[in-house]
Amino acid sequence: MRNLVSAAFLLALGLLLAAEAGVRLFLPHGVSGRFSYGYDLQAGFVEQGNGQVKLVRAGGRRFYPQTFSYQRPPDCWRILVIGDSVPRGPNLTASYAGRLQEELSLRNIRSEVINMAIPGYGARRCQLVLRQGLKYEPNLIILHLNDSNEFEDEREYRRSLEFQGWHVKHWPMKVFIFARAYEIKTEKILWRLIPEKIRLQSAVNDADAEVRASQDQQQQRLWGDRVREVTKATVEMARNRDVPLILVTQGTIAQNNGATWNIDDGGLDELARSLVGPGVYLLSMKQVFSRLTGIQSYFSDGAHLTRKGHEVMAQALADLISSRLAEQVALQGRAGR
Repeated sequence: MRNLVSAAFLLALGLLLAAEAGVRLFLPHGVSGRFSYGYDLQAGFVEQGNGQVKLVRAGGRRFYPQTFSYQRPPDCWRILVIGDSVPRGPNLTASYAGRLQEELSLRNIRSEVINMAIPGYGARRCQLVLRQGLKYEPNLIILHLNDSNEFEDEREYRRSLEFQGWHVKHWPMKVFIFARAYEIKTEKILWRLIPEKIRLQSAVNDADAEVRASQDQQQQRLWGDRVREVTKATVEMARNRDVPLILVTQGTIAQNNGATWNIDDGGLDELARSLVGPGVYLLSMKQVFSRLTGIQSYFSDGAHLTRKGHEVMAQALADLISSRLAEQVALQGRAGR
């Protein structure tokens, strides 16, 4: 019996080691930064030996797969779009990032617009993406401001801390297989197979927790202060590198007494205006869409845009770039060569 147990143990251990080695050998990007949940600076950025950079879905960053050169192409504007699910869009070409490249082309401006927007990203994780993006010589950064993702930023930050440190209790989490199993349980992907009574005993219900946080005025004030402070630091980061920045402020729509539709900026316009200055510009979704009739047709829900909405944003950005930023970006490009 002892030999049988020993053999079973050794077999299980061997399979575990083989699985771990296989994942790290054949899926290295899936392991790299996987349990940092977006708080690893380089996660999702794969710098290849041929001078190319690939954006991949890794490390809590669900980038649209894209490839670009490490160094900015000559006579081409490199524009980075950073934000959450709103600028990410329904797909790469339909997003306002994709449409912007086409709009600039119509204005005889050769550009390379890279969509680095990631669903659920708040101020802190967007700042990390921008910091990494500055390595790739952008001529312009478009930062989409939205204060509705701070719950996700906070939750993922706490999750990332669970996988740090070398205390004995953290040792199992250093094994990818164990860590992924733990994550699956936390995410409740497989919890449909577990009786509800057991789920309720040990579950961390993100939906309920988010609702409670949205009703906690003190928590909302703290997150609002953090958005302001982090965004201010992010703007300074771009300024220090002499990279022009457009702040796109989120607007949400709602019906007024079940009749007319109104769009609200949630105070983001005021925040952005306080940061506007040399090299920093504002494009307000509220201002863009409030001039249009039937604004509900440009939104797929209260916050996200339809394809037509993305086209409108791309046109507004192209107008701003060609009228106010063209000379500055051109000078920056010549200085960089």
